[in-house]
Amino acid sequence: MEVSGPEDDPLLAQLHRVQCPVCQQAMPAAHINAHLDRCLLLHPAGLAEPAQPRAKRRRPSESSALKQPATPTAAESSEGEAEEPDDGGESEGRESDDAPPTPSGARLLPDFPGARPGSPGGKGAGPRPAAAAAAAAAAGGASPRSWGEAEAPEEEEAAGDADGEDDAGRWDADAGAAAFGGPGGRPRAPAAEEVRQLLEGKPLADTMRPDALQDFVGQGRAVGPETLLRSLLEASEVPSLILWGPPGCGKTTLAHIIANNSKKHSIRFVTLSATSAKTADVRDVIKQAQNEKRFFKRKTILFIDEIHRFNKSQQDTFLPHVECGTITLIGATTENPSFQVNAALLSRCRVIVLEKLPVEAVVTILMRAVSSLGIQVLDSSRPADPLSHGGNSSSESSVLIEDKALDTLAHLSDGDARAGLNGLQLAVLARLSARKTFGKKGGQSYPPSRVLVTESDVKEGLQRSHILYDRAGEEHYNCISALHKSMRGSDSSAALYWLGRMLEGGEDPLYVARRLVRFASEDVGLADPSALTQAVATYQGCHFIGMPECEVLLAQCVVYLARAPKSIEVYSAYNNVKACLRSHQGPLPPVPLHLRNAPTRLMKDLGYGQGYKYNPAYSEPVEQEYLPQELRGVDFFKQRRC
Repeated sequence: MEVSGPEDDPLLAQLHRVQCPVCQQAMPAAHINAHLDRCLLLHPAGLAEPAQPRAKRRRPSESSALKQPATPTAAESSEGEAEEPDDGGESEGRESDDAPPTPSGARLLPDFPGARPGSPGGKGAGPRPAAAAAAAAAAGGASPRSWGEAEAPEEEEAAGDADGEDDAGRWDADAGAAAFGGPGGRPRAPAAEEVRQLLEGKPLADTMRPDALQDFVGQGRAVGPETLLRSLLEASEVPSLILWGPPGCGKTTLAHIIANNSKKHSIRFVTLSATSAKTADVRDVIKQAQNEKRFFKRKTILFIDEIHRFNKSQQDTFLPHVECGTITLIGATTENPSFQVNAALLSRCRVIVLEKLPVEAVVTILMRAVSSLGIQVLDSSRPADPLSHGGNSSSESSVLIEDKALDTLAHLSDGDARAGLNGLQLAVLARLSARKTFGKKGGQSYPPSRVLVTESDVKEGLQRSHILYDRAGEEHYNCISALHKSMRGSDSSAALYWLGRMLEGGEDPLYVARRLVRFASEDVGLADPSALTQAVATYQGCHFIGMPECEVLLAQCVVYLARAPKSIEVYSAYNNVKACLRSHQGPLPPVPLHLRNAPTRLMKDLGYGQGYKYNPAYSEPVEQEYLPQELRGVDFFKQRRC
């Protein structure tokens, strides 16, 4: 048989009183739950009773909207704080603590922040009830308060209703004015100190990293709307990938987007850097991935940044686990995977080539960063209105940047979004630190409190053009190939450009000189035999004086070779010889006896050198075979095969 308690009988519930553990107030047991809901909202830390008891205002009905009693005393407010429901004006509230709960079963709602629509505390209400209560208290109109009739103290109204029961529309307007600095929610541009705080402490490139594919710009060919990879990523079916591209093209950002998408689908995402991680770290991740897959059927994606830093044996660690699906591997590299990644691992991954970002994409990224920082862009095409946005001063930023400064930064970044964002951060911080303000420009007067970032500031921050060049990477071979082909095509201007790009990127001048010696024989050859002498002299001069003085020696040799007549006769004939030797089947033919040297008597007795005709001893041309019997009649200058 069930034992009934005070909660089962309304009358017993009123007689059975309990004490609130938060504010120490006594009240009927039936009302403790509603009171605790509200009391915990008012005192989330659960501390002792405040200096003045917090009481809620009464929810007035049609007949009692203007009858607001005075603020209750501590003894009166201890009777309880549950709120009376709005019953459409049929009841004016309970007058005694001993009255039983509403027989109709109406629920006593705690007054949570935000009143119901249509109630006196709701949006669009007239004068606030607390103001009327204050007027009634001043007139001496006070009435006893029941546990269901609570009112807000006057100081709560003066504080802007900290409990959130104020008019919703009015609260939003006040909050908007505080947050954005203008009436009606008009945005307030951040001050210079606020911009400084946003830029300090963390690289801007990391702060502006997008979280969704929709914000990933500049790589439409790889992850565009109609690509296969885009469909797989949106379906959370991520294959093993090798992301290959130059620095700042979005490899790490794409992995970051995949990580965010994986969290939504309960996929574990682990990030390691090959520059600091060891094989033991990889094995630990793989072991955890095996447990996750075995016990929880949960996938694991392992992202390895700079995967080309792992040697061949370290890369072999991934092979069996990528093969069986224990992990999904995503590797990022700036080097050609054909040379830096194991062929076996490469066959298990899909290579995604990310190209250098176009200038338009870098401009878009920079404009997004400027907008997020609240920096205003000056339109150089409108000198009469340099601020480009007139009107309320609250919407005009205290930090400004020229539009041509952003264009220059985008071009100097050379497709590297990270370099562009960090350059923007450096230029703005340097300008703010110097507190260089501008007064007049183009006949216009500007407030002295504003800071302008100009094109010269951006150039000073980057110092020089950001040149993408790696002496040990693929760009090294790309540039030397372009130099070689430009000289072969007799384009001396293009040849000088590629030479300068290599030298300014830090290339070893002796390496370039060695390549010029090779070119002088391979492509110029017998058409100008002095070209080889010129190239060898250039190499010796570079060895003597070094950089930067030797750069003009290299430039002279490059122009000479580009303008010299070309002949590949020797180069082609020798290639035919190599092809003949490599394609020969069986043992190579022996050297004819008459062409052999006979330094000893035994060799002479064996027939070595017999029948040889010494050409200087004859005044006319000598007919004599110099090729083996099998190759007689072959001319390597005229045919490729023997």
